[in-house]
Amino acid sequence: MFAIPLGDGADGADGAELRPLEPWQAEEFLAHMDRGRDFIGRYVGLPDITADLDSARAWLQVYADKAAADTGRLYGIRLEGRLVGGVLLRAFDAAAGTCEVGCWLEPDAAGRGLVTRAVRAVVDWAVEVRGIHRVEWLVAPENTPSVNVAKRLGMSREGLQRESDPYRGVRQDTEIWSVLAPEWRAARAARGTC
Repeated sequence: MFAIPLGDGADGADGAELRPLEPWQAEEFLAHMDRGRDFIGRYVGLPDITADLDSARAWLQVYADKAAADTGRLYGIRLEGRLVGGVLLRAFDAAAGTCEVGCWLEPDAAGRGLVTRAVRAVVDWAVEVRGIHRVEWLVAPENTPSVNVAKRLGMSREGLQRESDPYRGVRQDTEIWSVLAPEWRAARAARGTC
């Protein structure tokens, strides 16, 4: 299995990496979800649909099937080998040149820049390897850490879908953020990571 190091800037000393997350890892995934269920579930429905081993395995299989069909991807964020979060290409349409990226993270791993680094690696792949032109990021406006990731990645806020997401019985607003391939490449060049 491959791993992509997610260096922490100057020296990469925190041991963070990105690896595929697959159905055979359902027990580890469920244990991870149990550690962060309340924290993750504040804005993301993932804890609700992966409540036991069977549902966790089924959800991981959905993304294995998406990867096989080239319509999505799922990666685990690991810190010193331990699964602490994930990044996914929830929707991926290479022919249209569009995708939507999303994430989640355990509370103990928050505040280290892991999501920003992981999403940057996935977007780099989508844009540079797969030719994606438009990457979207959908977020609840109250989810300040996720909004801040979009900003750090150079995404532009395009608008607000009012009460578009029924979540746990309440209709929530959804902000739409995006970055286009030329913008992404210009930001990479400015960072000196071409």
